[in-house]
Amino acid sequence: MSRFKKLSQTLWHCQYHIVWVPKYRYRVLTGEIKRDVENLIRAFSQQEKCEIIELNVQIDHVHLLVMVPPKISISSYVGKLKGRVAIRILNKFKKFKQKKYWGNHFWARGYCVDTVGLDSEMIRQYVKYQEKNEERAEQQDKLF
Repeated sequence: MSRFKKLSQTLWHCQYHIVWVPKYRYRVLTGEIKRDVENLIRAFSQQEKCEIIELNVQIDHVHLLVMVPPKISISSYVGKLKGRVAIRILNKFKKFKQKKYWGNHFWARGYCVDTVGLDSEMIRQYVKYQEKNEERAEQQDKLF
């Protein structure tokens, strides 16, 4: 089985590691908000025919390892993804709109994106286990 995907006249394998944060990097991605963000990212990616390899929503940022077809630019994919998720979250959780500093924005401006080449398994493991490593580090900080 080939690692490549097919479009009508294209063979492709475009993987991206994307990271973005809530506005002011507030630690709000917990509980129901976290579940909703995960579900919305998965649903939107499926609509766009993008395959999520790994998704990790942490308390103050999101890691996404995704295969995006070459007919979709990464900037439009991330822009639509962040925009649609923000609209749904702000409509469901009215508390964010009540605080003036949130305005109508849930996510901070910008994002980090990296293309994934031959080391995709290493990045996949990093995305998958980073939350556990962060929790261990926080527990050690509390001890000292």
